[in-house]
Amino acid sequence: MVQIIGNISPQDDFTHPLGPEDNFNESVYFNFFDPAQNRGGFVRIGNRANEGYAEMTVIVWNPDGSAYFTYSKPEISDNNNWRAGGLDVKIITPAEKVNTTFTGKVLHMQNPRDMQDPGRAFKENPRQRLSLNLNHTAVGPLYGHVGEPGDGNNFARAHTEQHMRVSGQITIGDGIPVDFSGWGIRDHSWGPRYWQATPAYRWITGNFGDDLGMVITTNGEGIGKGLFQEGERLVKIEHAVIDTVFEPDTHYHTALRAALKLEDGRQHVIEGIVKGYIPLRNRRSGSNTYVGEGMTQYTLDGQRIGYGLSEYLDQRN
Repeated sequence: MVQIIGNISPQDDFTHPLGPEDNFNESVYFNFFDPAQNRGGFVRIGNRANEGYAEMTVIVWNPDGSAYFTYSKPEISDNNNWRAGGLDVKIITPAEKVNTTFTGKVLHMQNPRDMQDPGRAFKENPRQRLSLNLNHTAVGPLYGHVGEPGDGNNFARAHTEQHMRVSGQITIGDGIPVDFSGWGIRDHSWGPRYWQATPAYRWITGNFGDDLGMVITTNGEGIGKGLFQEGERLVKIEHAVIDTVFEPDTHYHTALRAALKLEDGRQHVIEGIVKGYIPLRNRRSGSNTYVGEGMTQYTLDGQRIGYGLSEYLDQRN
């Protein structure tokens, strides 16, 4: 049985009663990376039933850095499931196994940086049919925290994460389904959510196999904390410092170096190279939140190779 860490339960894997907040959001996110294919991506759906829509995102990066991508805000009227815009998330075994499927038309972008101008990107890039059928199976504990109403948290009051093994198939166009095998992380949050409620962060996730995964969260200056998933054990990263290399004259990160100090005294260095990048944004009431998503190859202490996602969020007008 999978270990549960924090004031959460397996039942928290399912949707929760719709809160009274206008901006109540319940979202699930799954990233996935196949080291053999050098292919990866993520799916996300956030139910905003009180606002009448869901936020749905799908991206799959190809080995050459091109990407299949879509984003939409399909109408919803309740928070009973995560099923909208062609994306369907099913909890098979709480805290242990989830199935995600998607079928729909997506943009095929040779240069995913085209999304710096979404209107133009959707007009000028060709569309392709994409199908995903992925099983996400726990390789470590389900961990998280549920905050109290009224705590002022308008970003992730209740939150869980878990490192996963991922297997299934990806089908592009009318082609033959391609087997997918790798790892990733899943993320689930519920409560009020404004993307503009947090000034900046760097969220670094990665997997090196069933036995080792990581999550590092820092502020915009690259100072923060995190954890390593070592099998069924979680080891806290007490201090993390991230140095980032950006593409000249842009906010697009291309590489990073993380110096880590663990609670047990160990120290590690992780170096990351971004293999695929897409700039995304969220607009509300005249404010712009920019989120840079990078499919990243990591090297731990100069030896072990892993894959994951580096996400950089900043508020810029």
